[in-house]
Amino acid sequence: MSDLIDDPREGENAPEFSVTELSGAIKRMIEGEFSHVRIKGEIGRVSFPRSGHVYLDLKDDRSVIAGVMWKGVAARVSTRPEEGMEVVATGRLTTFPGQSKYQLVIEDLKPAGVGALMAMLEKRKAMLQAEGLFEQGRKKPLPYLPEIIGVVTSPSGAVIRDILHRLRDRFPRKVLLWPVAVQGEQCAAQVANAIDGFNKMTPGGSMPRPDLIIVARGGGSIEDLWGFNEEVVARAAAASDIPLISAVGHETDTTLIDFVSDKRAPTPTAAAEIAVPVRLELLAWIEEQGARLTRGLEQGLRQRDQRLRDVARALPRAENLLQTPRQRLDAASDALPRALQAGVQSRKVALAQKSGGLSDKTLLRMIETRRQALGRRADRLTPVGLQRDIARRREKVTDLSRRLSDAGTRQVQTLKDRLSSLDRMRETLSYTATLERGYAVVRGDGALVKTSLEASAAQSLEIEFADGRLPIGKGGAPAPHASEVAASEAPTKPTPKPKVKKSPPPEQGSLF
Repeated sequence: MSDLIDDPREGENAPEFSVTELSGAIKRMIEGEFSHVRIKGEIGRVSFPRSGHVYLDLKDDRSVIAGVMWKGVAARVSTRPEEGMEVVATGRLTTFPGQSKYQLVIEDLKPAGVGALMAMLEKRKAMLQAEGLFEQGRKKPLPYLPEIIGVVTSPSGAVIRDILHRLRDRFPRKVLLWPVAVQGEQCAAQVANAIDGFNKMTPGGSMPRPDLIIVARGGGSIEDLWGFNEEVVARAAAASDIPLISAVGHETDTTLIDFVSDKRAPTPTAAAEIAVPVRLELLAWIEEQGARLTRGLEQGLRQRDQRLRDVARALPRAENLLQTPRQRLDAASDALPRALQAGVQSRKVALAQKSGGLSDKTLLRMIETRRQALGRRADRLTPVGLQRDIARRREKVTDLSRRLSDAGTRQVQTLKDRLSSLDRMRETLSYTATLERGYAVVRGDGALVKTSLEASAAQSLEIEFADGRLPIGKGGAPAPHASEVAASEAPTKPTPKPKVKKSPPPEQGSLF
């Protein structure tokens, strides 16, 4: 193509390309030449749409290249792109024909050196500190002697052996190990899931919930320890309801989980020492406290015994305290007979004074007065008043009965009138009224007949008029009527008038 359009004089003979064909040729050329490239630069604009893709710009001091990271790659990459981060992006160049531009399809993204990692760590640390996750007020106290200790570490490393050995030496406890990867891309997710999994255990269940969690790892470079600097690990440690000790790296190593944990241990062995006390020291302390308690009790008893003796010497003797009450008791016992005699004599005098006024005439006069009062009350209890009350109530009952009967009669009459009205309406709406106007209903073999074809196919027909029904035999021949048979047998008897047999209303199209 370049050979054809190099000479301007031959431009008129050059082949014509559509926009799509030219864009495709450029796309194939760029993707063929730059199918795998590694670019180092600073992340500029970053966009995270709902689709899950990531759009960003890679720039240096003079140029900018657009980049895109598809949803699957964005979920797999351990480094979350942030504006200002210096990274190394691996991918392939391609074009976007819709906007006539080229872009880098990123397949891997990593920070560019320790400096970039430290800058990202400081930025993440400042964000978590602003949220209050490093505050001392939110840190939980560690249990003095936990029954079960959960350890989050690698099952094959020396860390778990050091922790178990130190626990065995100090105070043996039950240990639940949650195996995780302590470095690499899967480290952060597995550690966060382990902390959350320990918290979701049911206390007292088949798998008991630990009273303390230790997140431990040996020393290493900042890249090896980077999984414990991820935001998901820090937030999981901060949200843990179980007290957590972080023991990641050596004493000089610092990760984000150290700031959000309830206690930081310089080494995994030190974490085991912080978790439990020394059993022998605890036993010695208990024995010492028991001895102090015994000495305190003995000294307290001796002091109280001495105080009791001192107080007893200051108290008067019981004989001296009882002399005066005994003398008073003797004087009272001597005066008691005289007091009883004087009381009886005074009560005799009072009784004599009161009984002097109680003569027989007084009692008879009181009885007569009560009898007269009773007679006056009995005069008022005559049957005349009761009879008058009964008659008045009987008249009231009679009046209520009459009113109830009148009300029932009126209600029955109203219902009769409504029933008559409804019956008249029924007669008006019934199809029998239509028969009175000259129409008839035709049935064939018991079913309604609507067409002549159905009538010719029926074995027997029946025509219903206003005054009765007329059966007709096969082929339209009228069958002998019951009245004709009766007339032939008894010509002297009058022909009975057929009764009108009420039938259900015909279906549509049955009247003619």
